Amino acid sequence: MKATRFGRNAAIAVLAVGALALTACGSDNATGAPAATQSAAGVKVTGTLTGIGSSAQGAAMDAWKTNFASANPGATVQYSPDGSGAGRKAILDGSAQFAGSDAYLTDAELASSKTKCGTDGAINIPVYISPIAVAFNIPNVKDLKLDATTVAKIFRGQITNWNDPAIAALNAGVTLPDLKVTPVNRSDDSGTTQNFTDYLASAAPSVWTDKAAGLWPASLKGENAKGTSGVVKTVTDTPGAVTYADDSAVSGKLGTAQIKVGSDFVKISADAAAKAVELGKPVAGRPAGDLSIKLDRTTTDSSAYPVVLVSYHVVCTTYDKQATADLVKAFESYVVSDAGQQAAAGSAKSAPLSKALQDKAKAAVDSIKAKA
Repeated sequence: MKATRFGRNAAIAVLAVGALALTACGSDNATGAPAATQSAAGVKVTGTLTGIGSSAQGAAMDAWKTNFASANPGATVQYSPDGSGAGRKAILDGSAQFAGSDAYLTDAELASSKTKCGTDGAINIPVYISPIAVAFNIPNVKDLKLDATTVAKIFRGQITNWNDPAIAALNAGVTLPDLKVTPVNRSDDSGTTQNFTDYLASAAPSVWTDKAAGLWPASLKGENAKGTSGVVKTVTDTPGAVTYADDSAVSGKLGTAQIKVGSDFVKISADAAAKAVELGKPVAGRPAGDLSIKLDRTTTDSSAYPVVLVSYHVVCTTYDKQATADLVKAFESYVVSDAGQQAAAGSAKSAPLSKALQDKAKAAVDSIKAKA
């Protein structure tokens, strides 16, 4: 989605937030301040909400924080983009009121969440859909066509030069340099890594023999950097380097690959990412309100871009204080609203949630409560 399409909705975004009922912030950061005066837009709020997690959500989160604070001058959302693994750890140990994660909680994490989040534990609410770019720094080359097997071989170190016959065979007419391939991976526990390795393990299992995981396989040697910005900077500074990163962070800086789906090559786009999510299925065995999605990485539908992440806000179903529950509900209601989704699309080129998924997300948010 283009930023211009959504820029007109900034005012709508802040007005939508103001209509959400709130009083004050939650357990660790409550200010104790009374609710702001009511206006035509609704009840204003005060307090500080703390989140930790996904760096891929960074641009979207900046927009959400700004708009939420604009509608509620006494309210602040603090967010540390320390990685999805750090975010999930923080919600499980109670050091944050919500987590941003590009991977949904595992069954073990869901069970563990009951310690801090009540008997119903935590739930995963999708808030951000974005394609993961296979991004590279090859002088005079901005577009390549790659299939899953070739991508897997590049990141396993089995293809070591950009003029390798396997790459050349997919890119007739492209002048490929005699240049070393330098794969760059995330050094931190990353939901982007989880999604990227899930794609490789599903679509190229004969080459990518490791299981999908948030931590890059220790057996694979190469360059690494922390966070989305870290890998993008490393690749930008290193001719011949290649990485995987949220598309919002690489646009205009690096070349990106088209990915083979079925018999066609699909360009990276928000619309194609949204289609891939539409083809996904709910994760089985999850509690009511949990909206974890199992993506189909091997689809042959050429309108879908399968190297995609669905990023979640992981929230408790039950908070210690009503004020905390109210604040979380207000912020998340804005995030999944039309205004919130359009603000994210404008700043991060993400794909807005579909109407059906948006309705489910709002219902999940509404189910959040405080201990009796």
